[in-house]
Amino acid sequence: MRKQILSMLEKNSRLDLKEASILLGISEADIANEISQMEKEKVICGYHTLINWDKTGEEKVTALIEVKVTPQRGLGFDKIAERIYKFSEVSSVYLMSGGFDFTVIIEEKTMREVAQFVSDKLAPLEAIQSTATHFVLKKYKDYGTIFEETVRDERMLVTP
Repeated sequence: MRKQILSMLEKNSRLDLKEASILLGISEADIANEISQMEKEKVICGYHTLINWDKTGEEKVTALIEVKVTPQRGLGFDKIAERIYKFSEVSSVYLMSGGFDFTVIIEEKTMREVAQFVSDKLAPLEAIQSTATHFVLKKYKDYGTIFEETVRDERMLVTP
């Protein structure tokens, strides 16, 4: 039951309990209690709204920053990650495999603000070896949602 509820919530955090109850064959109260329990256990960590900022008048730049670090003896990567994710500008931090250690995702109003964050706050941290910043130019799909589907004209061309 948990996995099914989580799958439904992941697709739509505004889950209608009545609809879920019918689909799963479980009472609304049982679903609500299970969701509440998962929130207490931090299985469910929050509810977010996916916004296509390009459709608003608001300027927003998303940057993915590759970060190479030197782990500190006895502390590993966790302490460095904690220092990074405590910056208010940071929306996500992931420990990675491959050529760099962390991916840091930030959203700011301008590229200059992103550059300033990297140069003034991130790069000076003592464990940081190097950074590489990548800017998102356009989002086609995010969290499973397609932003703009292309409409194809399926009509056949008729020539005289």
